[in-house]
Amino acid sequence: MSAFPVHAAFEKDFLVQLVVVDLNDSMDQVAEKVAYHCVNRRVAPREGVMRVRKHRSTELFPRDMTIAESGLNPTEVIDVVFEE
Repeated sequence: MSAFPVHAAFEKDFLVQLVVVDLNDSMDQVAEKVAYHCVNRRVAPREGVMRVRKHRSTELFPRDMTIAESGLNPTEVIDVVFEE
């Protein structure tokens, strides 16, 4: 495992959390790891596909892109949002 820390803001959560993911994790896996710390704790569960983007960007990362391929820097802020 190649640990890679990111700050994550989950849609409708009031916290930004430091979450450790793996460089080989897909964006779907990253979204799941972030959701684990938010959903059913401070955010109600919801149907839909979770997506990842750079903080305050409108462009979503491809779901199968890995952290290593994303160009993100350690501790950079990402948003996890539900796809409309």
